[in-house]
Amino acid sequence: MKELWELFATFCKIGAFTFGGGYAMLPMIQKEIVDEKKWATEEEVIDYFAIGQCTPGVIAVNTATFIGYNRKGILGGVVATLGVITPSVIIIIIIAAFIRNFMHIQWVQHAFAGIRVAVTVLILNAIIKMWKTGVKNAAGMLLFGAALAAALVADVPTILILVIVILGGIGLQALYLGRRQGR
Repeated sequence: MKELWELFATFCKIGAFTFGGGYAMLPMIQKEIVDEKKWATEEEVIDYFAIGQCTPGVIAVNTATFIGYNRKGILGGVVATLGVITPSVIIIIIIAAFIRNFMHIQWVQHAFAGIRVAVTVLILNAIIKMWKTGVKNAAGMLLFGAALAAALVADVPTILILVIVILGGIGLQALYLGRRQGR
């Protein structure tokens, strides 16, 4: 029961103190789960991020669910998920009740502009950390470059990019292992 409460409290804190959606939460998830709680390694969290991105839903919620499930099974997944969404639900209800009354105020508009800048920095930080962990060799660089070009230049659908990169990763890993074994 204590660990379930700790899961809820940890993800509630993550949900309450990060603004800007799922990607902005990634650095805080990494800090709390890897550095503070030691519930997962950096590589495991990157894998959770990757799986969370590939499954339907918000990446931070999916990641919380995976971590909770890994710690305490189905109940842990539910508790971690509730923890990460509870602050957002409360904040959204409060903002929805009052936003029309304050949106025209200049300093509120400036505050939102500042939040957008901060969120961009948080997302860039998450990208850099994922880059350092995820792109480890020339094959990873090749897959990264191909995926980036497909997304930015060719406007290829995300699901198609994922399928091609997954198959490319499997193929390149098989080729690498085949060379190491002298085939």
